Amino acid sequence: MSNVPVAVVTGSNKGIGFAIVRALCKQFPGDVYLTARDPGRGQEAVAKLQEEGLHALFHQLDIDDLQSIRALRDFLKEKYGGLNVLVNNAGIAFKVHDTTPFAIQAEVTLKTNFFGTRNVCTELLPLVKPYGRVVNVSSMVSSSALGGCSRELQQKFRSETITEDELVELMTKFVEDTKKSVHEKEGWPNTAYGVSKIGVTVLSRIQARMLNEKRKGDHILLNACCPGWVRTDMAGPKATKSPDEGAETPVYLALLPSDADGPHGQFLSNKTVRTW
Repeated sequence: MSNVPVAVVTGSNKGIGFAIVRALCKQFPGDVYLTARDPGRGQEAVAKLQEEGLHALFHQLDIDDLQSIRALRDFLKEKYGGLNVLVNNAGIAFKVHDTTPFAIQAEVTLKTNFFGTRNVCTELLPLVKPYGRVVNVSSMVSSSALGGCSRELQQKFRSETITEDELVELMTKFVEDTKKSVHEKEGWPNTAYGVSKIGVTVLSRIQARMLNEKRKGDHILLNACCPGWVRTDMAGPKATKSPDEGAETPVYLALLPSDADGPHGQFLSNKTVRTW
């Protein structure tokens, strides 16, 4: 199957992820994998698409579980010899009124949104074939959270030379600072979700730089994006966009034509590059 193009969307049994899979089923010339932690929910989502006449495939993936990530990696390697499109959409958010202590919210949110996404990238980016496309779904909240950081932190997060190790150190420090209740004193904003998405956006900038250094001739394009405020279980019913509208920018980036040389290493919303 190594000549069959393959696309994978993480966290895609519902919400924006599901809408991204739906759009890719219509537009991507190959196999599209819907993934979910729970195989039952995943198969249900595949069946829902089947009712629409769309053919998605299912593979289990829990981005919090390294073994699960590696099982997907081995499957893709063996069956397709790699992958062509990776959309890192899986993520969590606590509700605004959630009474869970902030330190726990920070740890749990960062574990999935930043560390889980990073683990997926570590395992799957080496498999991305020439002319591949990688989309990390971030959030506009990452921009506002960046604005809520101290000048010193902002400088680090905007740096063109920050390394992945340095970013991991900063994300770990945020979690530690919340446990000691000193995060605001240390220059962090009061949003765990926002900080986790700063991590995703900055990680994308670093990864794009690494691709330039190590795989320049492979024409892989990697970007972060904000889908907008979308009516999902996460954002609630008051949000302004439908899931299909939220999927537009991620799908646009996933399907950038093979002769495109950009965007790359950018943060986009509404198909437009935003200043970080």
